[in-house]
Amino acid sequence: MAQRLKTDWTLFFTVVLMVCFGLVMIYSASSIMAQMSKKFHHNPYYFLIRQMAWAVLGFLVLMYFKRTHYRQLATPGWAFAPLGFVLVLLAVAYLRDAHAHRWLKIGGLGIQPAEFAKPALAIFLAWFVTRRAHAINTRHTILPATLALAVLGGSVIVADLGTAAILLLSAGAVFCVAGLERRYFLAAVLAFLVVVTAAVVTKPYRILRILGFIDPHNEILSQIDPQGRLRQAAEKSAASRDVGYQVRQSKIAIGTGGVLGLGLMNGKQKLLFLPEAHNDFIFAVICEELGLVGGAVVIAGFLLILWRGFRLYWAVADDFGRYLAVAITTIVVSQAFVHMSVVVDILPNKGIPLPMVSYGGSSLLSTLACLGMLMSVSDHAS
Repeated sequence: MAQRLKTDWTLFFTVVLMVCFGLVMIYSASSIMAQMSKKFHHNPYYFLIRQMAWAVLGFLVLMYFKRTHYRQLATPGWAFAPLGFVLVLLAVAYLRDAHAHRWLKIGGLGIQPAEFAKPALAIFLAWFVTRRAHAINTRHTILPATLALAVLGGSVIVADLGTAAILLLSAGAVFCVAGLERRYFLAAVLAFLVVVTAAVVTKPYRILRILGFIDPHNEILSQIDPQGRLRQAAEKSAASRDVGYQVRQSKIAIGTGGVLGLGLMNGKQKLLFLPEAHNDFIFAVICEELGLVGGAVVIAGFLLILWRGFRLYWAVADDFGRYLAVAITTIVVSQAFVHMSVVVDILPNKGIPLPMVSYGGSSLLSTLACLGMLMSVSDHAS
């Protein structure tokens, strides 16, 4: 007799509601800007329609993975083929997108290959660590894992430091729960900090963002570099010299919203004051229009996903399912809290979407693919 599946309705409806909520907030954050712009054909529904199309595709992918037994993914083909495909896309994006090195233009669509590294890496990590769980602290495990992560992380970090950090954080979480010894874990953290430092130093605009975060009034920098040469060098590659502008506008939006907010569609900062209001700073729009209550509801949604995801580590009988759940949960939830931390000025400014809520087809599709696999683990847990 076939096993009767038990859907985790708490997780399923949380995902559905957050995607629907995201569509509402994307329309609220983008409609006026789109209506004013000739680029978007003066169509207030421009971003909403495109995101709805991605949401339909995303839910088809989610249901495919949800209905597929997660153990079918525990094969070398699933572990390496998606990862290799993503690496090829990243290389093509690097060559085709001479400016940002992160976008592929296919017809009228923009694809961000780095987003698809998230589900690919989750499957690879679960498969690899499951095979090497009995010898997780040997060089035969650590060296191949380091090489794989270096190749993928290096390919992503060239253009997208934030996504690379999320990927490496998920790898750290999986290896940590698999029993990696403290000395190796600390060595990995040190290596991560060295890589991030190198990535920041080689991109002057990243230096400018860090300086704007730790020294917004140039008090420390003026003493270290009284001639201003460091800042001048960093400003040469920056899109804007005032790197703190977005965060200031974001905090104005959050402060204006108060407890209950100004009301849906009534936000002011999205009116050409807050750049990327429908994407990288959509949480600020939520807080302005729906207040502290709206922001708390969004946080509660991700905490629900965190709870339903990590509980599977104890509920699932096999290692592959456990590690897959840990990797996916870490990817989705850590990205959400990095987004919100940037918006409230806890972390340096880094453009990263809020999963399921921000505008962006690649982000939505990869997130729903990940959550479909998470639901499969939950459905088939024994």
